[in-house]
Amino acid sequence: MRAMILAAGLGTRLRPLTDSRPKALVEIGGRTLLEIAVCRVRDFGVREVIINVHHFADMVVEYLKRKDNFGINIAVSREEVLLDTGGGLKKAAYFFEQPKNDQPFLLHNVDVISNIDLGAMVEYHNTKKALATLAVQERKSTRQLLFGENCQLGGRQADDKKEVIRAAAHMEALAFSGIHVISPRLLALMNEEGAFSIISTYLRLSEKGEKIVGFRSDQYYWRDVGNARNLAQAADDLKQRAQSN
Repeated sequence: MRAMILAAGLGTRLRPLTDSRPKALVEIGGRTLLEIAVCRVRDFGVREVIINVHHFADMVVEYLKRKDNFGINIAVSREEVLLDTGGGLKKAAYFFEQPKNDQPFLLHNVDVISNIDLGAMVEYHNTKKALATLAVQERKSTRQLLFGENCQLGGRQADDKKEVIRAAAHMEALAFSGIHVISPRLLALMNEEGAFSIISTYLRLSEKGEKIVGFRSDQYYWRDVGNARNLAQAADDLKQRAQSN
């Protein structure tokens, strides 16, 4: 199985830490966010990973060399301009298209720490025969996705704005966790150009009848460490878990 780690962002919410390093090399508990993400997918069984880079890109490349790519095959996708999640994946599509196969791959944000069961998520994706499966939770968030029957993506909402593209009798608002399982068939369906959010692609394809589904992961630990407060909280969480083991 292959994976992509999204690590190209500027990390503006983590300033001043990211004034002199990329977000991916910010540390928590003595480990960089990139190490945590790579080891997470590696320990799941992934042996081929591509990482997109932009902000202080050379620092990431040198870091990977020093770490001997954490013992797996790692490629780097350099973005001269930020391409967002969708554009970043589209630029790296070649990595998943050769050789041709139907095996799904993982897409994982570098600033997400969780113990979401990736195996259960992949199994759910395969059982649903989904085009894409998104890890979602019932929690407060300024941006949420709307899911209808069979947890099919039906829209999104942010603050007071709601966009429904696939109406259902009952729709549930859930927060996306930045972890995807994706069928390689998606890559040929991404007709957006330049910088774009992959969520926009998901909404367009769901409206056309493709299976874009949510994987409920409420029982698992998850934290976005993209800002200083959450980074500090995650460090405390990890310390407490280590003490309890």
